Amino acid sequence: MKSFVLMAGLCASAAGLMASTAQERLKEATDVFQEVMATPDKSIPQDLLEKAQCAVIVPGLKKGAFIVGAEYGKGFVTCRNSSGRGWGAPAAIKVEGGSFGFQIGGEGTDVIMLLMNQSGMDKLSKSKFTVGADASVAAGPVGRASSAQTDAYMQAEILSWSRSKGLFAGVALKGATLRADEDGNRELYGKKMTTREILNSHMEAPAAASPLLGALDRYSMRKGSEADRQSR
Repeated sequence: MKSFVLMAGLCASAAGLMASTAQERLKEATDVFQEVMATPDKSIPQDLLEKAQCAVIVPGLKKGAFIVGAEYGKGFVTCRNSSGRGWGAPAAIKVEGGSFGFQIGGEGTDVIMLLMNQSGMDKLSKSKFTVGADASVAAGPVGRASSAQTDAYMQAEILSWSRSKGLFAGVALKGATLRADEDGNRELYGKKMTTREILNSHMEAPAAASPLLGALDRYSMRKGSEADRQSR
């Protein structure tokens, strides 16, 4: 009886994790990014955002219900558009597994990753992408006064951060696997699409993504990016 109750609880936990829609998760991702950037002394350095090729935001990463110690979450990746200034249509992704170096509680932990070059973007476009194996990763610096010019930051293809219980810090997220969230992409675009198809396209972003792309533009402004946003 006890085992049945435990399994029922685990199923309920998993169902709760999967409950939100892609549109709701886009809003959560926007809120996470804006809240992190609202405190400059404890945020991602803006010069890194300006240099980044892609951004991954996963709101509320949680412990897996069926595999003890595993992590699971859904989020989005968006990359620079063809002009290299603004941000393109986001792809829905799943994040599984990994060694995060922090305790994920029931309320979840927010994760942000920046892919710093074209090589990282190309690898991310694969059907399965493992952080630390397919691309080098380092814990990102925090605060506008942090130096982003050290060898670790200059050489890493990915910089990563986490926020849990109000604490935002760089974390060397390794072993996490990113793959396409096909259901999420279908919700947003009305058809089955891979991460590569979305990131390599010039398709228009769904209306639900506008707040997130606008927030990214605001904190990672490259010359002409505002004009790009207005021309869409």
